[in-house]
Amino acid sequence: MEEIKKSDEVLTVSVIIPCRNEEKFIRECLDSVLANDYPREKLEIIVVDGMSDDLTRNIAEEYIEKYSFISLFDNHCKIVPTALNIGIKKSQGDVIVRLDAHNIYTNDYISKCVKYLQQYNVDNVGGIWITMPAKDTIMCSAIAFALSHPFGVGNAHFRLESKEPKYVDTVPFGCYKREVFDKIGLFDEDLVRNQDDEFNLRLIKNGGKILLVPDIVSYYCARDSISKLWKMYYQYGYFKPLVVKKIKAVLTWRQLVPVLFVGILMVSFLLSLVSYQYSWTFFSVLLTYLFANSVLSFSIAKNKGLKYFLALPIVFGTLHFSYGFGYLKGILDFFVFRKHKKKKIRDIKLSR
Repeated sequence: MEEIKKSDEVLTVSVIIPCRNEEKFIRECLDSVLANDYPREKLEIIVVDGMSDDLTRNIAEEYIEKYSFISLFDNHCKIVPTALNIGIKKSQGDVIVRLDAHNIYTNDYISKCVKYLQQYNVDNVGGIWITMPAKDTIMCSAIAFALSHPFGVGNAHFRLESKEPKYVDTVPFGCYKREVFDKIGLFDEDLVRNQDDEFNLRLIKNGGKILLVPDIVSYYCARDSISKLWKMYYQYGYFKPLVVKKIKAVLTWRQLVPVLFVGILMVSFLLSLVSYQYSWTFFSVLLTYLFANSVLSFSIAKNKGLKYFLALPIVFGTLHFSYGFGYLKGILDFFVFRKHKKKKIRDIKLSR
């Protein structure tokens, strides 16, 4: 990969942080952003709150009183893409950095994003996402392990170990050139989830480049229960078909594996009610999955601790089935019933 000579220009940066009911995390997030080594006179931090009914706003206002470059705006629609668009419209920076209140960022996160954005002359730069357990429990640790393993997340490079910078289809918490939004527009507000995926593919289709840099690191606190994990991945799966419909392409083939698996199970089970011959398909697919799940769970537990062995298959099953069922429901709603054409989705139940 060929580098372009580093520019001496110090660009102004607008950090946009959408949030809603993040009282447990917003303080650590803001502290980590403030600890960054990027020149403060070149930095603005924009918090866009989805009408939180906890202490999130109070905490944000504490920071606003101390730091003149932090501002708070309301997001009455309560969803992330709307928050991002509000932040972009209010921002003044040459560079837009989209962060998440559920994360903690290293003190060189912003400077490295801007550095690589200039060096490689790309349109979006992001880093790896290290998943941390929400609590010191077996289940929470198993959730974090599964979200960092290919069996759980496929070939999502930002969740796995990468050795060197590479061009990818998407990154979390991207650092964008401002002109990108002038060129291809803002985030799609129909997409309560997966708005980054759609935006980044739209960027690539318009000739843009996205760079993943392993030196850029953020720490994500995973969901703390199976029910919350199910809700989150069901939502991810549910909105993927809408992304496909909008961009008229499948973003990555890894997204189809869970829905194909769940779809085959459902169809073969229903057909087995008519003819027992189809029960062979159902049981062979199910048993193959259970075997693979058990083997991979054991291999992880052997390295991390055998106490995780019973929890890991449950977590992997939650990831695969929730995403698969969500995807199937999304196909029905967006391709068959065209739900997105009938009304705007302005709110969705939080998955935490």
